[in-house]
Amino acid sequence: QGQLVESGGGSVEAGGSLRLSCSGPDYLFGRASWAWFRQAPGKGREGVALIGPGGRDTDYADSVKGRFTVSTDNAKKTVFLQMNNLRTEDTAVYYCVVCNTWGKGIQVTVSS
Repeated sequence: QGQLVESGGGSVEAGGSLRLSCSGPDYLFGRASWAWFRQAPGKGREGVALIGPGGRDTDYADSVKGRFTVSTDNAKKTVFLQMNNLRTEDTAVYYCVVCNTWGKGIQVTVSS
């Protein structure tokens, strides 16, 4: 299936922004839906954002609507998650997912 590699995580203060990136197999861009999930300490995995194969249809968890934006750049073979106005409750490991294949995850920490 190919490896998914997330990048762009780190630590930020509440109200700040981060942009996560996910690179994956070339052939999946434009052909599959991509998703971002997250898992906070002591909690289960939560779907955060979804983008359809065409890159126009998107869906978000209620907790991130208006703050997060998912997008794809087919030329760069990359999926992005722009996260603005971050809150402490956004602290989690974030995963890129396509066709039931998961990346290793990347830590996002938001401090107050």
